[in-house]
Amino acid sequence: MKLVNFKPILIVPGQEKSIFFEIFFKSIKSNKFISPLVLICNKKILEKEIKKYKFYKNIELIDFDKILNNKIKKKNIYFINIKNSSSKNYIHDCFRVAFQIIKQGLTNKLINGPINKSKTLRRKYPGMTEYISKNFNEKKFAMLIYNNKLSVSPITTHLPLKMVTKKITKKLIIEKIMIINTFYNQKLGYKPKIGVVGLNPHCESLLKFNEDTKIILPAINSLKKKNIRVSGPYPSDTIFLKKNRKKFDVIVGMYHDQVLTPVKTLFEYDAINITIGLPFLRVTPDHGPNEIMVGKNKSNPKSLIKAINFLDKR
Repeated sequence: MKLVNFKPILIVPGQEKSIFFEIFFKSIKSNKFISPLVLICNKKILEKEIKKYKFYKNIELIDFDKILNNKIKKKNIYFINIKNSSSKNYIHDCFRVAFQIIKQGLTNKLINGPINKSKTLRRKYPGMTEYISKNFNEKKFAMLIYNNKLSVSPITTHLPLKMVTKKITKKLIIEKIMIINTFYNQKLGYKPKIGVVGLNPHCESLLKFNEDTKIILPAINSLKKKNIRVSGPYPSDTIFLKKNRKKFDVIVGMYHDQVLTPVKTLFEYDAINITIGLPFLRVTPDHGPNEIMVGKNKSNPKSLIKAINFLDKR
């Protein structure tokens, strides 16, 4: 059989106690994919999940050399066995293999499943976005919650709210929005219309120093001079109204929940989390481990289906 040119999609399922395998099996049953899929996980965990969810499609054990020599076929599912799943470094070991494959230039596509950040990162990193970026020495990156109708991106990511004002700078805003603009131009083929949300309620402040006029507005004006289609700052309590949000491709907020809460309310599972600015495409379903739903077989696979489809076309 002729080998294909499709680069594999690497998949790190993440922690054992999550809904990932349930939604993965549902995604494969209901979705046609072309790129080879390579799970990086423990064999015993995988076998247990296959039995639990009665998934009978063949998943073939492979090693690094088979990927290196392009001995994988389209539309097939493979897995690389990571031993000792009980180790506290198990998740890190999975990512280490994925990073090695990416750094060898064998693929530029990575999906990771839900991960309990407090247990895995042990407060060394605010979130998985920062952990993955650090492993590739990338200091300039952005979180994009992507939907083809409307996407959002927070300037600060996994920070306690009281730390946000200390991190918001003109330089950081310009950097993040330029990364977003470059991604849309290079990966999606068009210049996005970007709306920027203010930090304070109604973009007003009782204090003498107003971040919206002193930091955010100057950053927007500077970006306009670079021919970027950006405007604002807009009050966050009205920008997501239907007549307002339809004016934009991306809405940029100053902190995590300021823009993630409304976009998840609008689209629920119909969105994916993309880390942009990396030398590869890292995508994750836009939800967490959801431990209370584990084993109930009621979880919605839509976000993972979108993640696979997004990478399958690139």
